[in-house]
Amino acid sequence: MASIFRIPRSPFYFAAFRDARGRRCQRTTKTSDRAKALRIALEFERTAAEGRAGVLTEVACRKVISQLHEQTTGRPIAFYTVESWITEWLANCAGTTAPRTLQRYAGTCRDFLAALGERAKVALTALTVADLREYRDALKEKGHSSATCNQSLKILRSPLEEARRLGHILVNPALGVKALKDETAAKREAFTAEQIAMLFTAAKGTDWQGCILFGAFCGLRLKDAANLTWSCLDLKAGLLKMKTAKRGVGVTVPLHPALLDWLAAQPRGIGKAPVMPSLAGKSGSGKSGLSMAFKRIMEGAGIIGEIARQGHGAGRTTSTLSFHSTRHFFVSALSASGVPADVRQRLAGHTDAKTHAVYAAHEIESMRAAVSKLPNIGGASA
Repeated sequence: MASIFRIPRSPFYFAAFRDARGRRCQRTTKTSDRAKALRIALEFERTAAEGRAGVLTEVACRKVISQLHEQTTGRPIAFYTVESWITEWLANCAGTTAPRTLQRYAGTCRDFLAALGERAKVALTALTVADLREYRDALKEKGHSSATCNQSLKILRSPLEEARRLGHILVNPALGVKALKDETAAKREAFTAEQIAMLFTAAKGTDWQGCILFGAFCGLRLKDAANLTWSCLDLKAGLLKMKTAKRGVGVTVPLHPALLDWLAAQPRGIGKAPVMPSLAGKSGSGKSGLSMAFKRIMEGAGIIGEIARQGHGAGRTTSTLSFHSTRHFFVSALSASGVPADVRQRLAGHTDAKTHAVYAAHEIESMRAAVSKLPNIGGASA
């Protein structure tokens, strides 16, 4: 039977018991409390006996270690499986992460856990580089673009890096998986001024006219333009002030005359009322989403981009031209007009939100002068 004893110059009790091989051994209990030390000694012996009998499991080991830790420190050790850790990380992200970003995180995490199958139940420490690499390659096999595969891998790095930082794992296995080469990164194109005018004409009588103008003259991304509210517009000062949905970056952009003309012809809303009611709140993806609707406008205008990537399986076909090309037009036109890079970056919302949350009057005027250099679009005020 297990026993405890003390040795000179040590404040702790030692446990004497037979190990899993039946050998008599001694271990410190790391406690000076006699009752606690005896309980720990008995637990050592019971665990060793299970080991000799061949019934000691990994789960049982974790339980024993947690109990011993709790007996000596008053706090149990948290042992995470891959599934339980990622689930807890997602729960902690709620309230601190933008809703759209959280939705993207949750989708990727659910897909990863489903791909792991039974391995989602293994200890977090057992997750390997191979698990992450296989998931990345499986996404590619399904037809997803390299950019989508890399984005999923980037998302998974976050919970695993937090686990490493908190000491639940020694290394982040996702860091051992290299990103795939993005086959479409260098193939995105900007619309020309003539194409913007053609798109505007093709969208006549719809809210898409305003959406196109906000993309071309304010550099807004599709969802930002579609969900724009009247509270973001200061028509008296001729300014757009908002935070982008993608990064939460604050942008202030002087309104181009073509935009002011279009806005003047629209029913004026109050506060959070959408500027483009028929587009607000719609999904960006899917057959009935905003991206496909804009693609149909492009086809109506006779504008067809080159195929940057032919979709197959779960992937999608990517064109060199899309709504994002209005944003490329905005930045490219500013650059061609000689607008300095730092001004272009502020206008496009590529800088830190805190740094540029408040602009000085002379900065607003310099940006207004920059926007005035953008070409007018024939028929845009119609």
